[in-house]
Amino acid sequence: MAKVVYKFGDDISTDAIYPGRYMATVLPTETPQFCFADYAELNKNLNSGEWKNSVIVGDNNFGCGSSREQAASTILGHGLIVIAKNFARIFLQNAINLGLNLITCPDLEANVGDEIVIEETKVVNKTTGKSFDTVPLPEARKAIVEAGGLVPYTRKKLLEKNKK
Repeated sequence: MAKVVYKFGDDISTDAIYPGRYMATVLPTETPQFCFADYAELNKNLNSGEWKNSVIVGDNNFGCGSSREQAASTILGHGLIVIAKNFARIFLQNAINLGLNLITCPDLEANVGDEIVIEETKVVNKTTGKSFDTVPLPEARKAIVEAGGLVPYTRKKLLEKNKK
């Protein structure tokens, strides 16, 4: 079970997730400190480490804007679970390539403080007792996320191929 710690509306851009002024910092070990930097309280709480494995909720078009992959890596660095009604295409692919599992849940109803359980095909809001269907990733994309990202997935496939 995880707790919703922050709720966003529509059109959260990659610049809101990882502001462009920090683009000189691109190492996945360094980017998390700037996650949602323009949301001072959120950034402070994330950097305290208390919100690991917590849920942030978004509405439509989460991750819109530029194609910077740091927006996905900064979230991954905090161990956040992101559930949104839908994700911007490039952000979704960057997240998959980095092994960040995003959950698409078009009808989700959740607020800060709600307790959430993520199951295979649905999200259950334990606080309200409501259940919401998720949109599963295609099997190929799911395999990349489960492997930890595109690089580990490719490495695994090459090793399997070389053993034949």
